[in-house]
Amino acid sequence: MTAAFPALRLRRGRSAPWIRAMLAEHRLHPSDFILPLFVCAGDSCEEPIAALPGVSRWTVDRIGAQAKAAWDLGIPCVALFPNTPGHLRTERAEEALNPDNLICRAVKAVKDACPEIGVLTDVALDPYTAHGHDGLIDQRGCVLNDETSKLLVEQALVQAEAGADIVAPSDMMDGRVGAIRAALESAGKCDTAIMAYAAKYASAFYGPFRDAVGSGGRLKGDKRGYQMDPANGAEAMREVALDLAEGADMVMVKPGLPYLDVLAAVRNRFEVPTFAYQVSGEYAMIEHMAAAGGGERDALILETLLAFKRAGATGVLTYHALDAARLIGG
Repeated sequence: MTAAFPALRLRRGRSAPWIRAMLAEHRLHPSDFILPLFVCAGDSCEEPIAALPGVSRWTVDRIGAQAKAAWDLGIPCVALFPNTPGHLRTERAEEALNPDNLICRAVKAVKDACPEIGVLTDVALDPYTAHGHDGLIDQRGCVLNDETSKLLVEQALVQAEAGADIVAPSDMMDGRVGAIRAALESAGKCDTAIMAYAAKYASAFYGPFRDAVGSGGRLKGDKRGYQMDPANGAEAMREVALDLAEGADMVMVKPGLPYLDVLAAVRNRFEVPTFAYQVSGEYAMIEHMAAAGGGERDALILETLLAFKRAGATGVLTYHALDAARLIGG
């Protein structure tokens, strides 16, 4: 039988910093974070992203230094996303299969600058299509599942050959994880891991990201035909189960804070490495709130990241990774 007040006063465990630290159920560490980095064309250039205050696109010759800075702070992995020049965006996303595209060159640059750090690459066609969708479309504008998956397999192989340690299909096509796993094994890339965007919702929080990769203004229609309905939670369990059965090594829930219930349910049911993506809109909310004087920025950063850990996240993709690592280290 649990003791009652006044025999039990829970505030005793909160009375001083040392006892709060000793009794903390969850802790943040720099190794919990993956830092997303945006790559742009050109030389010796940094392009600040207006929709993401404090975040920039970097040219290939500068991306390695950003990865090295992350590694020096204890962050084990970076995730790379390209802003493909407009003239290379086509209906069939041919540039995604170019072994000398922005992402492939960026992977090599990161590995040259910091061989120890892990590199995650996004497997999806939206940074390469003229229409902004994650796959090929037919005359009606409907995204074609099986035809798209064939290209995603080729894209994943190109990225793995460039040196990606983790390929992360974010497209939400059915069956693509199994096809990519089989192709990697056949190509001798058995050590290349797959982090499946298993529960990726059709969210309103992606806007700044689409600006960052240059696909926002191109999007024709929306992505609700293949990304998940925000109303559904049980469906996420089915998506995760399928991706794991097809060979995913890790899974992701995206976005983060609005879907902590899904994150917790996935981790509890499957007990596999489960990541959350604190997406661009979540990041921007914190930055704008702090800039408006509505909250203390450092505290907002750490509290939201701790929420992911409390919900069961193995790790978090976050644009605040550098700031959080410095705060934890300090």
